[in-house]
Amino acid sequence: MKLDLQEFGLPAPLAPIAPDSDCYRPPKWPPPSDWVVSTYADGEPLSLWRDPFWEYTPWAGMTFKLWFDPEPTDRRREPLTPTNSNLLRLATTWMIWGPRGPRAWVTLRNRFLNLRRIFVLCSREQISAADLMRYPAICSQLSEVWPSSSARAPVVNILDQLLLGRERLGFCLLDETAIGRLFGSVRGRNKAVREIEQTAYIPPRIWKYQLLRLRECLDGFLEERTRVEDCFNFCVDAYAHNFGSLTAAMQAKTSSDCYLPFTNQGRPTAGVLSGRRFYGPFALTAQRFGIADLLDTWVRPKNSPIDIASLSAYLSLVQWAGLAYIANYTLQRRNEVDALRADCLSWESDPTFGRIPVISGPTTKTDPDSDARWPTSPSVQVAIDAMTAIAKLRIRCAAADPDVQCSEVDLKNPYLYHRAFEPWIGSPASGKQYDCRARTSSFREMLARFPLLFDNEQIRITADDLRQARMFTPDLDKSGRFQVGEVWPFAYHQLRRTGAVNMFGSGLLSDSSIQVILKHLNVLQSHYYGRNYSNLRFSEELTKLTVAARYEVMGRQIQELVRERYVSPLGLERKQEMVVNLVGAKDFKSLVAAGKAGRNSFRENRLCGRSKGSPCGDWGQRSVPRPPGGDGDKPCRDAIFDCEKRASIERQIRRLVVQLEGASQGGRRWEALQAEIQGLRNYLDATNNA
Repeated sequence: MKLDLQEFGLPAPLAPIAPDSDCYRPPKWPPPSDWVVSTYADGEPLSLWRDPFWEYTPWAGMTFKLWFDPEPTDRRREPLTPTNSNLLRLATTWMIWGPRGPRAWVTLRNRFLNLRRIFVLCSREQISAADLMRYPAICSQLSEVWPSSSARAPVVNILDQLLLGRERLGFCLLDETAIGRLFGSVRGRNKAVREIEQTAYIPPRIWKYQLLRLRECLDGFLEERTRVEDCFNFCVDAYAHNFGSLTAAMQAKTSSDCYLPFTNQGRPTAGVLSGRRFYGPFALTAQRFGIADLLDTWVRPKNSPIDIASLSAYLSLVQWAGLAYIANYTLQRRNEVDALRADCLSWESDPTFGRIPVISGPTTKTDPDSDARWPTSPSVQVAIDAMTAIAKLRIRCAAADPDVQCSEVDLKNPYLYHRAFEPWIGSPASGKQYDCRARTSSFREMLARFPLLFDNEQIRITADDLRQARMFTPDLDKSGRFQVGEVWPFAYHQLRRTGAVNMFGSGLLSDSSIQVILKHLNVLQSHYYGRNYSNLRFSEELTKLTVAARYEVMGRQIQELVRERYVSPLGLERKQEMVVNLVGAKDFKSLVAAGKAGRNSFRENRLCGRSKGSPCGDWGQRSVPRPPGGDGDKPCRDAIFDCEKRASIERQIRRLVVQLEGASQGGRRWEALQAEIQGLRNYLDATNNA
């Protein structure tokens, strides 16, 4: 098979070789047995593709060998059959030279060792790894082949990488459903995984509240943006006037009250005679510019009126709200999102999806990348606009202070999130260069600093919140912080994990408009990660996070199928048949038959789930008439309905009926709405009968 030269190649951090080197990429597929996979420092061949091991010691700077066929006297490594040895070479070639290749030698070693254990198991059972899916009983042993210290998400990511390349590899180790079951069994049986408290999954109600509240803060600023900017510039000009220049105001360490334009001087005539001006308490200025109520709503000090510090506090709050809002949609780490600059948002043009928003910036993963990409939601435009406006206000003050040393790049493209540089804040900003950025406070620290942002009663944990959180974090209450009646203890990393889980299990949020945005984001990320449409390299850690979340959600969904919550439109007997196919059966013959028939992934849309990977009409794309039989045909044989979605479906029917009344009868839109309404009513009938 001819390889796309733009997609394949040895990751640059692994070896100092040029793209025209013989071992930079395979010359054809499958690679020829005499293909040189590594060289000495002088360029002489070191290892060939057919060799019993591939050595990379000169490149790695340490003893480094990947063993396929160990020597007979080697007791540390189990042998492989010739067939499995060759298949492992193919899989390793794809793992190294294909998309999402490792960026560090330690990563490559760990991936190879974890992958080799699968081929060892197959060789021990005298089967080909290419036929592993035909033997469910052997598949069930996979969760026990890794030591407890490594039986975690990296194994799943390796299998997912091979699954994406199954067409070029010519075989598939495990499909999505099998990987999902493996993920659940590894977590369930492996004590080491359970001993570590996993990052908490934020319950949908609390997650939705924090997102909407952040958006409310950003929208409030943008609505009053001109007034805030005018007030800020007036205050800066007032300090510049009283101190003689803005630079003098920025560098003043101490000053008499007569220099401060919003502090009572005690002797009004002194200010007049000296040319300095006193405007009265800052609250009067805020009222004059029409932002007093805005500051009072978001940053009102306890038992005291707003002051000039309240203005800076409000600007910092909006910047932080924007930071958290972006993190919700990009799943970036804290120090990745707070390193973004004003030009971070760009729009990619795609023939299928149109304009796609992409965030660019540095990433702090194992392989540092100064120009990583995160596909995101159009909603982040609001946060970018608000943060950019504030950054440009503050860069004016920073530029006036010689000690800050702003460069031309900083002036044209400031950081979206930075400390306050205003002259009235005093020593915290003085003497610190613009590139010297302090550690961003934690989520909990920021909420303590801005107590008016969230209402504690709205984020107090209920029994239902705890139940939903435990679906994806079984050991949630180990620390004792997550209890009914307690305020949810937010953390930045929770946004990453919750966002990933929501993207691949959005049925939990089917009655939320925000869920729709996340489903759209899921399509974009699948578009980039799964099919490699973009020439840009997206964040490797984000890929790992979303892949792990996808299989975790799938595993949870499969486990939930046995509950009465799910029903088949074709009756109880059909549901039991689906459960046997997906979850498994005790009878060995049934397991073998199910394995030979093949198993595909379980996918869920906002109405129901489907136990096959093949498309079903417009499954999960535009509407939902096909699975429940809204098009006049029988309900989809592989559909299974989620009874807990009844309330949202009833609301949707009411909305669609209103739209139907406004559509031209007999037209294409009228027919589509009619079919969708009928399909949703079929769902209600099926769940009522159950």
